[in-house]
Amino acid sequence: MTTATDVNQPTAQPAAPGGRRMSLPVLLLVIAGALALTSIVRIITGADGITNVSQMSTALELAVPIGLAGLGGLWAERSGVVNIGLEGMMILGTWFGAWAGYQWGPWTGVVIGIIGGALGGLLHAIITVTFNVNHIVSGVAINILALGITRYLSPIAFVGHQGGSAKQSPPVDSLGQFTVPGLSDWLTTLNNKGWFFISDIAGLLGGLVTDVSWLTLIAIALIPGTWWILWRTPFGLRLRSCGENPIASESLGVNVYKYKYIAVIISGGLAGLGGVFLSLVANPFYLEGQTAGRGYIGLAAMIFGNWMPGGLALGAGLFGYTDSLNLRGGSENVHALLLLGAILLAIGAIWLAVKKKYVSAAVTLVIGVLVFLWYANTNEVPAQIVSATPYVITLLVLSLSAQRLRMPKADGLPYRKGQGK
Repeated sequence: MTTATDVNQPTAQPAAPGGRRMSLPVLLLVIAGALALTSIVRIITGADGITNVSQMSTALELAVPIGLAGLGGLWAERSGVVNIGLEGMMILGTWFGAWAGYQWGPWTGVVIGIIGGALGGLLHAIITVTFNVNHIVSGVAINILALGITRYLSPIAFVGHQGGSAKQSPPVDSLGQFTVPGLSDWLTTLNNKGWFFISDIAGLLGGLVTDVSWLTLIAIALIPGTWWILWRTPFGLRLRSCGENPIASESLGVNVYKYKYIAVIISGGLAGLGGVFLSLVANPFYLEGQTAGRGYIGLAAMIFGNWMPGGLALGAGLFGYTDSLNLRGGSENVHALLLLGAILLAIGAIWLAVKKKYVSAAVTLVIGVLVFLWYANTNEVPAQIVSATPYVITLLVLSLSAQRLRMPKADGLPYRKGQGK
């Protein structure tokens, strides 16, 4: 528990959050077990695409904007401000990134896109922190406002330029990407062998070293960077204290308004960077509607990760992987994953039975049997199911993880300076 001395002491090194958390060895064991089950399913079904290098590379690309939006939500909510406006801040990032990128170069587009998202964060901070408006209402308003602003500006900024239209920007030059020579080819060859587990690990690692954008490296580095700043620095301790007990923090001399403003502006900048990734890396242009709800999925990834950077990264990876199924052998791969889902539900039923939660175990087992029958009696799944898979997975993961979640205690609660006096 954070004490008064901890908050006020500039040299204090705060401990990582307490509570029941999965240790790194256990987490790695769980990941290895999931990968082994996936390998078994791949061998049984013949759906080699579920773990090949191309699939994993696409999954990483699709996970990055979700993860950046989730990081933005983490910064805001750790300071006590709910940020439903992540989608709108991503939209601002996509538009301003592409607008600046095609005129002055892609890296200028990255900077301007971050600023565009940060301006959305600043507006959210003014509305929620200064004027104490309901955080959800403010976030929804920013989403609508961002969509309206970009629709208004697009015809003015893009029409008349080569490749531009009222809904699309001119093309932007590439930021560049890299492939680790030798290692990428070796992992691809190993992945193509089709061996149990080893080839699947090769596919996973191969996706991390093949055709990777430089912006992807920056995004990955922001995960541990966020953890270090928020949990290993006095600044981070004070910021988190504002999300846990702002009245106590104020009584110890912490400027709560300042820390909330900083957190929400950074939140907007990170979401804007996620939008930049969509309009400069995933596609070399801005296209109206290209965020496609990723701001909301990023928020779901943050909640799944229990307001922690590592868990958030896992959630973003999961949602990015399911989203990638739309692009590469979707119907066959999703059909194969039905078998994986049935196996996981059976394991879950056994676990619940061991915990003596017999009703939950029975319901889980029945659902698992139904999923298996769906797999056994079909050869493919409808295209609509493939498209809806990321959103279905989002709902399932959130519903299954809801009992272990612990949000910051003052998250979303109204706060006025001096209210504790």
